[in-house]
Amino acid sequence: MPTPAPAATIALLRSHSLTTVVLGELERRILAGELAPGDKLNEADLAAELNVSRGPVREAFRALEQAGLVRTEKNRGVFVRQVSLEEADEIYEVRAGLDEMIGRLAAERATAEEAEELREMVKRMQQIARGKDVAAYYPLNVRFHDRLADISGNKKLAATYRRLVNELHLYRRETLARGPNSFPISTREHAQIVDAIARGDAEGAGELLREHAIESRDRLHATIVKKGKVTK
Repeated sequence: MPTPAPAATIALLRSHSLTTVVLGELERRILAGELAPGDKLNEADLAAELNVSRGPVREAFRALEQAGLVRTEKNRGVFVRQVSLEEADEIYEVRAGLDEMIGRLAAERATAEEAEELREMVKRMQQIARGKDVAAYYPLNVRFHDRLADISGNKKLAATYRRLVNELHLYRRETLARGPNSFPISTREHAQIVDAIARGDAEGAGELLREHAIESRDRLHATIVKKGKVTK
């Protein structure tokens, strides 16, 4: 008969489980735009709303900060991460290089099953794009790129990429929402990327992903800068 787990161990496991749930919910809200860049996150209010103690919320805040989704300001609190246009441009430049590497490695290492999984994701994105539903499309777009990073087979590369692009959520959502042709351009580029990966074209996949990042930055300037909607 197995030895019962000590009460302290059970409490720790329960706390970790609650932290995971809270973290997932806050990530969902940020990706869906329910928590906007610059919004303050109140530990006590969130704990009460989610019916948990403040400990899991505090731990979730730490994980979100490590992921680049929030920032902590001394004596002020925790805020959803917001970056300036100048910072966004720099991040896009770095992202382009990481995306190119991810594309090359994914094309070299993707299995037929993984390529088919990517195709199914693109089909779902195409369906959602017809209705121009940013709230539904954007999280799937994030998952698509996350999956590419996983398929690259390089955990350090995937972790670096995720933390970097997490800082761009404001601009990536705004570009989709405001760009007149953002949805068809996005789905077309994703389909081309998957085609290159499926045929094992490392050079082509890398180049397509690099261009995808650069063109995303250009669309940002075309759709937001002209409207005066950027953070200086």
